[in-house]
Amino acid sequence: MSEVKENLRYSEEHEWAEAVEGKTVRVGITDHAQCLLGDIVFVETPEVGAGVYAGESMGSIESIKTVSELYSPVTGKVTRVNASLVDRPEQVNRDPYGEGWIVEIEVEGDLEAELGKLMTADRYRQIVD
Repeated sequence: MSEVKENLRYSEEHEWAEAVEGKTVRVGITDHAQCLLGDIVFVETPEVGAGVYAGESMGSIESIKTVSELYSPVTGKVTRVNASLVDRPEQVNRDPYGEGWIVEIEVEGDLEAELGKLMTADRYRQIVD
């Protein structure tokens, strides 16, 4: 059974979002997603400053099995990328909710409204269990 953290919000595409400071959210893929992908060998992230839109592709994740799109769970501007994933993409497998985070996004508009569009941990569990 996949780990689902209570304090996060989840997208249907298996990304998680966590409010970290001000209007900024940290984003990564869920434990369920990394399990399905298998050993991750490359993570393509958007550039810092890039505009991203909820539900739209913002990069990709390559595993030994497949390449999958990475979708933004919120609309905003990328303010930070996890540069350590360039040399250590396996961090996404080892610690998807910690060291394996992928980007930080400054939300455009109301933070609570954007996060409110995403699933709670309980709702996400119903989908993946």
